[in-house]
Parts: sequence; structure tokens; C-alpha cells
Amino acid sequence: MDQLSAMRIFVRVIQTGSFSAAAREQNSTQATASKKVAALEQKLGVKLINRSSREQSLTEAGNDYFQHCLAVLSEIDEMEASVRSRTATPKGVLRITAPIPFVRLVLAPLIPEFLARYPDIEIDMPLEERHLDLISEGIDLAIRARKLEDSSLVAKPLFSNPLILVASPDYIARKGAPAVPEDLKNHDCIVYTLNKALNNWHFRTADSEHAVAVSGAFRSNNGETNLAVVLAGQGITQIPVWMVDEHLKRGELVQLLSEYETDFMPINIVYPQSHYLPLKVRCFIDFISDRLTAGDAQQ
Repeated sequence: MDQLSAMRIFVRVIQTGSFSAAAREQNSTQATASKKVAALEQKLGVKLINRSSREQSLTEAGNDYFQHCLAVLSEIDEMEASVRSRTATPKGVLRITAPIPFVRLVLAPLIPEFLARYPDIEIDMPLEERHLDLISEGIDLAIRARKLEDSSLVAKPLFSNPLILVASPDYIARKGAPAVPEDLKNHDCIVYTLNKALNNWHFRTADSEHAVAVSGAFRSNNGETNLAVVLAGQGITQIPVWMVDEHLKRGELVQLLSEYETDFMPINIVYPQSHYLPLKVRCFIDFISDRLTAGDAQQ
């Protein structure tokens, strides 16, 4: 038995959630993947995975072995990346996760250029509203709009990501535009609920600062949903400028209180700490940093 190969299959079964998905990544079959994990269990003398017709879950021993496999395979990958980086061209599958609106509006238009520049790299992009665990789920890097909270990760700033206040012309015609931040207390404000701090909107000038607790008839944990409701004339929201730039240009939205400086949610590239950063990861970080810090996402 090729134990390293079996360990990699075992790890990917857990990370992808199925034997068939792990097998497809290896250009293999579900039966082969299952046999490799079974051989691993026989060698170890313990059951690693509880299998059923619909799903599989780790046993207690399996969870412990999974964590050790992650550490061992990471060390091997780092060692190989260190050697390859001296002579090799970047290659392999690059797994990236990011907020869905950011992927659609900012990242996706840049992907063809990256793939054309690095034809031996493939991109796998699992997208969910929740933050995926980079290490346990085998993610090479993430793009996130919040402060780094995990000391096992490294964050590289991309841009400041300012938030602006917007409403539709229809809403302004019906309810009027706020003249000062305190006027927002009398308006229907649409709040992004994944970040409780954003229930308070902050405004600054050279000699004053305002914090306004806002509320309204609608709120959600999805920025694109909030944007759709604002476009329908329901209220005012605070949102990253890259999400609404085209709507502002077309006159579908109007920026409010533009004379005030507002909050921002820094956009960072986040990746696991490592002695040797894989060449494919370094190439993507350099590429996207050059493109986005040049102003592509801020205007």
C-alpha cells in the first residue's frame, strides 16, 4: 500500500465530504478511494470513518489521525514546494475561497488573465457564505473582508474597501435624503447582519465624529440581497463601493452624505502560515495584489 497516497485520499474524503469527490480529484474511482482508506484502516487497526449510504463522519480515532495527516502532508508539501520553487513552473490545483459578490464582480473578471499567464494551474473555488476553515478544508488562500482572528493564518492587505451610503432615486423622492448623519434615525436603513458592528454607522469630518444606531424594516446576512432591496426602493444601506459602482454610474443609486468619511472593511488575502509558500499560491498573491492595489477594485 502506498501510505502517502492513502493518507491524501483519506484527507480529501473528509475535506470534500465524499469518496466520489476525492476520487475525481485523483482521476480515480470511488471504489479505489474506498479501498485505499479501508487498507489504511486495516494497517492502523482502527476504524477511521463511519460510513452510511448518505454521508460519512470521522470516528474519534479518525479525527485524531486526520489532524496528524494534515500536519504530515503539509510538511511534505512545503518541502516539495521549496525544492520546486527553484526550477519549476507553477502548477497544480489552487483552491481559493472568497465572498460570493467579490468573486462575481471583482475576482472572476481577472481569472482568465491569470489562467492564461499560468496554463499549468487549475483553480478550484468553493464558495459559501460562511468562512471556510482553510487548513481542515484544504484551502490554499482566502480573500476576506475583516480583521485576521486566527494566529495560524497570514493576512496580506489588498485595499481599504471603503463603505458608502446609497439609496435609489425612488426612495429619495419619497422619503428625502438625509442632510446630516443623525437624520438616518428617521430613515429605513438596511443592515448587514453578519457584522453586528455595522448596526452602528460611523461618520467623520475634520472636526467631528458621529455614530448613529440604525434600523429598518429589512435586514439580511447577504450583501447582494441588501443591494437588491435598496435598488427596489426600500431604504438606505452602507455597502462597499465596488458592489455599487456600476449602479451609481447608471443612476440607479445615489450616494448620500458623501462629504463624510465613513467606515471601511479592509480586504485581505489570507493563507496558512508556512515556511515555504507553494509557488502556485505565491503567483496568485502577486498577480491579484498587482491588479487590485492598482485600483481595479477601489474605483
